[in-house]
Amino acid sequence: MTLPDERTVSPLVTAAAAAAPLAARYAREADTERRLSRPVVEALIEAGFTSHFAPREAGSVAGGFADLLAAVAVLGEGCTSAAWCASVTASAGRLTAYLPPAGREAVWEKGPQTVVSAGLIPAGSAERVPGGWLVSGTWPYVSAVDFSDWTLVAARVPGGEDVAPAVRVLAVPSADLAVEDTWRTAGLRGTGSNSAVLDRVLVPEERSVPLEVLLDGTARDSPACCHRVPLKAGNGLTLAAPLLGAARGALTRWRELVDGRLGAAGGGITAAPEAGPFEQQLARAEGEIDAAGLLLERVARSVDAGARSALGSARNGRDCALAADMLAATVDRLLRTAGTRAQAEEEGLLRRWRDVSGGAGHSGLQFATAAGAYARLLGGAPSAA
Repeated sequence: MTLPDERTVSPLVTAAAAAAPLAARYAREADTERRLSRPVVEALIEAGFTSHFAPREAGSVAGGFADLLAAVAVLGEGCTSAAWCASVTASAGRLTAYLPPAGREAVWEKGPQTVVSAGLIPAGSAERVPGGWLVSGTWPYVSAVDFSDWTLVAARVPGGEDVAPAVRVLAVPSADLAVEDTWRTAGLRGTGSNSAVLDRVLVPEERSVPLEVLLDGTARDSPACCHRVPLKAGNGLTLAAPLLGAARGALTRWRELVDGRLGAAGGGITAAPEAGPFEQQLARAEGEIDAAGLLLERVARSVDAGARSALGSARNGRDCALAADMLAATVDRLLRTAGTRAQAEEEGLLRRWRDVSGGAGHSGLQFATAAGAYARLLGGAPSAA
């Protein structure tokens, strides 16, 4: 297990290290059942992931991105799905800070044990009615929706004669939505990223906020740095952090698989493996994972320092996407060089390969998109000769 320098270990990282063996023990079950087991869910809540960025109404102290990165990566060494749920529920909890005061109080009424999930694809519609909004739609890929208390959904508001169409984010209690079992994927199976369905649910005005408020990232009622960050400045970090831990776990498992084959006696058609290629693969993989970690740490430091420029946010997005790309390529090579037994259906290295590949395919970690956004802010691509 990879821990930061002991002088800088936060309580969240310490709690993550304590929860990681439990998450690892249930990782195969999560992969099979397509959701986290209840003991793991309770461990994530108890560790403080789900309330890490929560506003003061939760009775907790808003934390930082660097601590979350380190803690999620530690957890991800044992179970990528647990780390993913820990990271995205922390992120969703942060977004509740932008709701009006009465909305925040409603969401966090039971305190830091609250779990918030989010479906920010504008997949539904919101109709203005007296006192609030009538919301309908189906939101796919809502990680942790099966055990969340509240879900944030993004819905389109139709325009009128003098009003342009817009998107609002609304907080809905779990009792008001249905969960549709749609999450059947190759990777990150344990995240339970099923669909949330709303059918003409009334959401009070105080539990809604325009999407542009979240994008801007300035919470008027909170002095906490994590509540004064543009959405795009740190969003990629919460997606890439679990992949960093998964890649570290993949390297550990690869070493276990390959070490037993080194120095084996020759015989048969296949020659005994040589140490040289193994040593090169180990050094390369470890170096690439370290490099990806350094990129993500720079993003975390930038966000924690309160950077708000459009260029800084775009660079953060580029770095997160690049790190995810690097991690996916590294784990792919680890799987291909580990031998046939690494391809066994229940093998941990194969599961991590599926998880990292699936996570790197998230729309928020696409390098082409992130690179384009960054390059345009730098002045665009050079013109053709």
